Amino acid sequence: MIKDVSFMNKAIKIAAHLHLPDNFQDDKQYPALVGIHPAGGVKEQTIGIYAKRLAARGFIVVVYDSSYQGASEGEPRLLEDPTARVEDARCAADFLTTLPYVDVARMGVFGVCAGGGYALAVAQTERRFKAVAGVSATPMGEAARNFFGRQIPVDEQIKTLEAAARQRTAEAMGGAPVYAPFVPEKLEDVDGDTPTMLREGYDYYRTPRGEHPNSKGRFLMSSLDRMLAFSTFALLPHLLTQPMLLIAGSEADTKVYSDQAYGLSNGPKELFVVRGATHIALYDKPEYVDQAVDKLASFFGEL
Repeated sequence: MIKDVSFMNKAIKIAAHLHLPDNFQDDKQYPALVGIHPAGGVKEQTIGIYAKRLAARGFIVVVYDSSYQGASEGEPRLLEDPTARVEDARCAADFLTTLPYVDVARMGVFGVCAGGGYALAVAQTERRFKAVAGVSATPMGEAARNFFGRQIPVDEQIKTLEAAARQRTAEAMGGAPVYAPFVPEKLEDVDGDTPTMLREGYDYYRTPRGEHPNSKGRFLMSSLDRMLAFSTFALLPHLLTQPMLLIAGSEADTKVYSDQAYGLSNGPKELFVVRGATHIALYDKPEYVDQAVDKLASFFGEL
């Protein structure tokens, strides 16, 4: 069962789906999870697939469109603000604590792609989350500064920041916003040199396979200053003490980030590698999603 719900992040109304277990009874209490969608995605896509399957395993799962995106409120539209994304997850936890059928002592958080990175980030300081998991986890700040394991030179990062600054000035003067794609927007933009994640990202987000009218797959260029300044990994060795599960495909070009997070963690941790899976294959391919959900259900079942 899926219920349309909402909660607030300060003055922003967040549109959400509450996935309830099969044979749900409102006089019982259930373990609960917050699910965080990828950058450019919405609650109806891959995070919704995981939420539905985890609810069938006995969890209450809330998934939502992040601030400024999808069906949620917030201006300017399509702002990718990592700090707001982390706060969205905290507010989702607030929402869960108000439900009498949620066992607040058994709450966890997980996410897919950038959502996995944000899950790792929020769990460091949100102690109501007793465990955290990332599927194809991609930390937004680290990924902005390190392209699939290749460090972007600092002078290039500064040029990007200068471009973002110029764009902010232009918009302050009444200019039109400029957007950048998370994945290629046209088939002709995809060639043999396109990284696997981006090539398959086109197939997921830009075709009937996974497209959704609320998922624009792009972000405001003026978000780049926030993205480059954000870090998931800086305090992870010190503050992330809850159990951590990382699920990555053996063929994923983003597995490097799961490897790094695993190496940095000093707490209980597990890296579960799905053989043959790419980054995007873990979004919706049943042969890989089934393995990931089995692992997530087992992991969060220990809450």
